[in-house]
Amino acid sequence: MMKARTASEPVKPDFKRNHLLHFLLVLYLALWAALAISPLDRSDWLLENLLVFVFVGGLAATYRRLPLSDLSYVLIALFLALHAVGAHYTYAKVPLGFWLKDAFDLSRNHFDRIVHFSFGLLLGYPIRETLLRIIKTSHVWIFFLAFQVVLAWSGLFELLESWVAQIVSPELGAAYLGTQGDSWDAQSDMTAALIGAGLCFTGIVAARRGADLKAIARFRGWSRMSIRKFFAGESAPTLNASRHKIIERPKARVTTQR
Repeated sequence: MMKARTASEPVKPDFKRNHLLHFLLVLYLALWAALAISPLDRSDWLLENLLVFVFVGGLAATYRRLPLSDLSYVLIALFLALHAVGAHYTYAKVPLGFWLKDAFDLSRNHFDRIVHFSFGLLLGYPIRETLLRIIKTSHVWIFFLAFQVVLAWSGLFELLESWVAQIVSPELGAAYLGTQGDSWDAQSDMTAALIGAGLCFTGIVAARRGADLKAIARFRGWSRMSIRKFFAGESAPTLNASRHKIIERPKARVTTQR
């Protein structure tokens, strides 16, 4: 059974044997192709996918030099799937957003907020992993830089949206930007991304702390077992430092000469 790799493990670029990556690619392409059929607004759909083409092309171009973990690719695929749904309906008219609007008596369709929140929540991990692989510094600085990257990309995306709308198709500006009459739309989108990133990084810290506590518990168990076996005159177990597992040494056979 294939084990999914995380950011803490070394990754080698082996696309031919990475079946999980094959599955994610086929699944996303199938979803993207299905949502490319009869979108609500074809022109807006093309504008929404311009940055997707650049982003996916960048991932493919850097795969051999900077491959990411399986978990990062899963999170990226989830975010791209959300964006594909928004591009099909236009963000201001996604049915899920209308359902949430009616269910919670909201003032607008907030599907765009969900995607911006997901940008920080889902892409915070791949961003942190990328920084871990290219920058040699402490984890505190990595988290700080990852926050800055999320904030910078959120702001850059808002600028690119306005530039693309003005240059490529000014008449589609309102539909593409999806402001829905909200004068603070850009700032709210960036705030949602930062909140998502904060939850992502909090989860990473909690997971790391949980792993450290398990390692400490195993070490304590090894210590107690070693002391007990020492006084019993038996050989002490060894501790596998790489996996924090206690390994029992085989008992020596006692033979008597006749």
